[in-house]
Amino acid sequence: MPGGEPVRRFVDVVLTCVTVVALCCGAWLVRSGTASHAPPQPSAAQGLGRGQSRPGPGEPVVAALAPSPPERIRIPSIRVDAPLTGLGLTPDGGLDVPPAEKDNLAGWYAAGTGPGERGTAIVAGHVDNADGPAVFYRLGAVRRGATIEVDRRDGGTAVFTVDAVEAYAARDFPDEKVYGAAARPELRVITCGGPYSRSTGYEGNVVVFAHLTGSRLRRGELSPSA
Repeated sequence: MPGGEPVRRFVDVVLTCVTVVALCCGAWLVRSGTASHAPPQPSAAQGLGRGQSRPGPGEPVVAALAPSPPERIRIPSIRVDAPLTGLGLTPDGGLDVPPAEKDNLAGWYAAGTGPGERGTAIVAGHVDNADGPAVFYRLGAVRRGATIEVDRRDGGTAVFTVDAVEAYAARDFPDEKVYGAAARPELRVITCGGPYSRSTGYEGNVVVFAHLTGSRLRRGELSPSA
């Protein structure tokens, strides 16, 4: 959010988005059966360490990038390569979501921190839709140390390293841990997760925590951010 606005308001806005995403998911599971088609969920070994409320420093922190809208996200370990669309607010103050019918499209909160900038950037996408798996169907299979790349409009690519992957029940969603302010450039990638109910949809969310570890020109070599 713009400088000076409380983190709490940002949390409230993005939580609305996560809830809407959850309600849009699961029609495909109803038809195909959950036993063999449920998306992968992260193991405890991929989560934050015991007593760790937020990701630790991990690799050496690099300088934040100048603001530039993101255009594409790649997570090579799960074969994600998808365009990003800016998400605004709905008339009731919630965050809009990518169209459910576009299964290979993710969104970022365009009025908040952009990926690579100082602070916490938010990317969200569907896990499935009525036709089958969607962009973040395999998000729960991401492992610590994996790479996430975000192409930016300025011709550069922000490179992130995954710190942790966790699943949360909606009733226990840790607002501050996921959306709280960060002193370094961090990224959260969010989709639906947990058990699936025909009446309420997915009962939680999968969240990937990552931090900026480098940047490069679109066709250049990886180099530290400057």
